[in-house]
Amino acid sequence: MKLSEVKEKLNSISEVSFVLPNGTHVPAHFHVTEVGEITKHFIDCGGTVRIEKVVNFQLWEANDFDHRLAPQKLLNIIQLSEKILNIGDYEVEVEYQTETIGKFNIDFNGTNFLLVNKQTNCLAQDKCGIPTEKLKVNLKDINKTESCCTPGGGCC
Repeated sequence: MKLSEVKEKLNSISEVSFVLPNGTHVPAHFHVTEVGEITKHFIDCGGTVRIEKVVNFQLWEANDFDHRLAPQKLLNIIQLSEKILNIGDYEVEVEYQTETIGKFNIDFNGTNFLLVNKQTNCLAQDKCGIPTEKLKVNLKDINKTESCCTPGGGCC
C-alpha cells in the first residue's frame, strides 16, 4: 500500500489500529516513533544494481497505557515528514518489535491496517539458473534401472 493510500484510509477511520499476521492487535497504546523514507542501494546476485525506496513507519509501545494515536495526529506526522523530508509516494513498510524487529508490508481491511509478512526473493532468477517452473515428474515414470541406489550399489 502506497503512502497516499494510507493517508486516504486515515481520513476514513475514527481510530488507528494495526493487526499482526497472526491476528493479534498491536496494543492500542502504540506510538509511531518514526516516519521516514528508506533507500536501499544494492547489487543483486545477477550483478544488476538496484535502488528501492519505501516509506517506513516504526511502531513502538511503552508503558503509557492511556496513549492513543488519533488518525489526524498520524496524518499530521506524515504531512510533516513529507514537507521536511520530501518523502515520496512509495510503498509503506512497517517496523514493529516482535522477537526481533519485524518488517511488514501493509494492507487495509476497511477497519484496521494489516501487517503482512514480507518475503525474500531472488531478483535475478534468470541469471542464477533457478527454473521458472517446478519440474513435475511422476515417480512411476522414472526409469528404475538408472537408479544409483540399488542394494549393494555403494551409494547409500
